[in-house]
Amino acid sequence: MAKLTLTVELTDTQQTILKNDLLDLDAWLQAAMTGKVNNAWKRMQSEWTTKLMNDESFTDPIPSSQEAFVKLVVSQSSYKDRAARDKASEIG
Repeated sequence: MAKLTLTVELTDTQQTILKNDLLDLDAWLQAAMTGKVNNAWKRMQSEWTTKLMNDESFTDPIPSSQEAFVKLVVSQSSYKDRAARDKASEIG
């Protein structure tokens, strides 16, 4: 997957409000995204380690690297990302 670049649009007023609290808007945004990724990783790792360990048909080792673990998880037929889970809950 390629790197993702996101753009945030803020009005002058919104920028002024944020600058009242923050020294560097970009640094804050980068740190916020890093924190969100880390928390999402912890939830994914915890959820899927339990699922894989409780699956009697799964006999492969669970990878210790983040990249290999994520590749393993998304390859599982039962894996659904947030959008797919939300869509499934609307139908059911």
